Amino acid sequence: SFRKVLLLVGVSSRGCPLPAAFPRPCPPMTGHSFVPDDFVECFILSGYRRLPCTAQECLASVLKPTNETLNFWTHFIPLLLFLSRFCRLFFLSGRDVPFHHPWLLPLWCYASGVLLTFAMSCTAHVFSCLSLRLRAAFFYLDYASISYYGFGSTVAYYYYLLPGLSLLDARVMTPYVQQRLGWHVDCTRLIAAYRALVLPVAFVLAVACTVACCKSRTDWCAYPFALRTFVFVMPLSMACPIMLESWLFDLRGENPTLFVHFYRRYFWLVVAAFFNVSKIPERIQPGLFDIIGHSHQLFHIFTFLSIYDQVYYVEEGLRQFLQAPPAAPTFSGTVGYMLLLVVCLGLVIRKFLNNTEFCSKK
Repeated sequence: SFRKVLLLVGVSSRGCPLPAAFPRPCPPMTGHSFVPDDFVECFILSGYRRLPCTAQECLASVLKPTNETLNFWTHFIPLLLFLSRFCRLFFLSGRDVPFHHPWLLPLWCYASGVLLTFAMSCTAHVFSCLSLRLRAAFFYLDYASISYYGFGSTVAYYYYLLPGLSLLDARVMTPYVQQRLGWHVDCTRLIAAYRALVLPVAFVLAVACTVACCKSRTDWCAYPFALRTFVFVMPLSMACPIMLESWLFDLRGENPTLFVHFYRRYFWLVVAAFFNVSKIPERIQPGLFDIIGHSHQLFHIFTFLSIYDQVYYVEEGLRQFLQAPPAAPTFSGTVGYMLLLVVCLGLVIRKFLNNTEFCSKK
């Protein structure tokens, strides 16, 4: 029988390596039938690394044709590009503002989020075959880094982009509402309440999104990719004022850089979400795109393009902010928030690691 054949070659019926009684080693790369179910990716039939790998073998695999190789390189190369760009912004831009000036604190928060996201993704994809527990830990950290990046983006928006919007200027919105809608209301309090709630709400969303993504790795979740995509989109709602500004006012004319790069960023995000949920092209032809061209690689590429556009308009927002800064960002309102978020996300990951349910549908 097929089971007896598997026993002869030294693997169980689920594809797991057998213990010392069957010491025959696994090949460096193998098919989906010869790895634990938790490691199998949808419609990816080959190119799996043998389990368990050592750390040295994991590092060496980035130069070998496995189904994780381009997952690593499609984020490692952007990591180097963004590291170079942020070094230029902080240290080589020629501004009179030193890198440690309070005006640059939101940019530090944003830059740390971008770099951490790409670094954690690279780490998770390289070392995901060390063990089941470490695989889960690395991807939990990956989800946490995405939430950290999302909150860092909101901090940058809050200080560099939102103050320049007519939508959040009571002197503009109060007469606008009265003329267009006939409502005799003073928008001062509403706008002040929004400004006061932006960062706390974004903070809660970051923690909640991490919890939801970690839960998606357990067996109760039938559609983990769709859930994670939806969850990752939720923090993007913090940019809604920019979208409303373009509908209500002439954002294209007043700030063409923000308009073009903002909408192009969201186009890349829609494309990335499509590939992440649909599992195209490997769904159409399983086995053909195992090494090059599968959906997770395309997801990485379009995610990089979206963040590239975001960096562009955040940098432009910083330039306008430095021309006439409304108020200096505080340490507690920027770095303090980020440090508190790190603590909360660490507690979330610790809780899930103490749970014995691991189901890795990446």
